[in-house]
Amino acid sequence: MELHLPQPGERVVVAMSGGVDSSVAAALLHERGCDVIGITLSLWEDPDPEGPDGGCCTPADILDARRVCRDLGVPHYLLNYREHFQAEVIDPFVAAYRNGETPNPCVRCNNHLKFDRLLHRAQELDAPWLATGHYARILRGPHGLELRGGVDARKDQSYFLYGIRASALPRLCFPLGHLEKATVRAEAERLQVRVSAKPDSQDVCFIPDGDTAGFVTRQGGAGAPGEIVDEQGRVLGRHQGVHAFTVGQRKGIGVAAPEPLYVQRIDAGRNRLVVAGGARLGATEFIAHDWNWLRRPRSDEEVVARVRYRGGPAPLESIDEQDGRITLRSVRPVRAVAPGQAVVLYGTGGQVLGGGTIASVPAP
Repeated sequence: MELHLPQPGERVVVAMSGGVDSSVAAALLHERGCDVIGITLSLWEDPDPEGPDGGCCTPADILDARRVCRDLGVPHYLLNYREHFQAEVIDPFVAAYRNGETPNPCVRCNNHLKFDRLLHRAQELDAPWLATGHYARILRGPHGLELRGGVDARKDQSYFLYGIRASALPRLCFPLGHLEKATVRAEAERLQVRVSAKPDSQDVCFIPDGDTAGFVTRQGGAGAPGEIVDEQGRVLGRHQGVHAFTVGQRKGIGVAAPEPLYVQRIDAGRNRLVVAGGARLGATEFIAHDWNWLRRPRSDEEVVARVRYRGGPAPLESIDEQDGRITLRSVRPVRAVAPGQAVVLYGTGGQVLGGGTIASVPAP
């Protein structure tokens, strides 16, 4: 199977964060002979003076992207998408934690900004291609284009890309998907990319200190104190707001018990945390919505699901689709499945079939 890449001379818009991955993607396409245009999205700057320094789209990152483009001799544009990012990523992220869910902001950013608005902007620039530094691959197979994970399993980012529309695949390319991370660093040195030694960014780029609860609080999403109960409804203690907890969490519950307790469910309607022992965290059925199919599974195909970025594959027993919702039943219990998480399905050869957002998990 052949990697889907533009031909020399074709115009490519490269989404550039100022980091090593997107910079190497731009440099490799430029070396290939493509007509490269770099675009950096200005997405976020924490307006709270008490917020942490750093994060995405800092002035230093924007300057790095601009300098890399200058080194390559290609145009660079800065687009202000802050209002869109606030409305389509930050506000839903805060609302989800307030409602006891575990959202994935990277998925929303990809779906609504990079592979939607930025694709339209590329078209306005007469660029038939959009490239990013994601570790994923688009391959030309016997039945058309396929989205697959990156060769470097430790860096594979296909989980975040399930929302790409099948109709958009012909216009996208991921120049790094067939490379190991160490090779990308080596290519950065060979190509004399000035950010070759720059550290990788955090998973949630707008929370550089990792304090999600603090971020949600600063954004006005903190919940009120409430009860911590067991599965029978017995009150065991109190919490300071469901926004500070996720399903499967153990640390910070603050309840003494003979065995370790974990958050099993978050009942936002009653402002309760339901806790249980680790053996009670598994789910074999979960329901998803906001679904996108890249390819529907074949009747004889073994399909596996991933419900978190670093989660292992869970073989599925059945997939039922009705009224815009997908009910997934796994062969074995999947630990700590939470509403708001992305669930992504993979088929033969690791092809991304589609995915959606977990809407509910029936009680065990």
